[in-house]
Amino acid sequence: MITALDHVQLAAPAGSEPLLRAYYSGILGMTELAKPPVLAARGGCWFAAGGVVLHLGVEEGFRPARKAHPGIRVTGIRDFAGRLRERGAAVEWDHDLPGHERFYSMDPVGNRLEFVEPTAAQG
Repeated sequence: MITALDHVQLAAPAGSEPLLRAYYSGILGMTELAKPPVLAARGGCWFAAGGVVLHLGVEEGFRPARKAHPGIRVTGIRDFAGRLRERGAAVEWDHDLPGHERFYSMDPVGNRLEFVEPTAAQG
């Protein structure tokens, strides 16, 4: 029986770990998780915040996910979007999901991320 989503993995190019740390920890405010040594040798980074866990793994021939994306629920979405803008990240609002406020942003290697917050009427 499925009980929860453990993590989402996104791909990244080799050597991009400093950029990923600056974005996921510095801009988004996520905490970097230690990878087990055997997995750390492969490169990449893991991050967590609240119940969200993202793994960024090195992929040969990397191409960013521009359509596929994790949907990350946030609170105070307007303030959160402002924080991203202030720290240099692009924010693209999308008003096509009824009952929600949402925007998209790209990580420093070009992966698309969706940030969403239900409106008060939706709870």
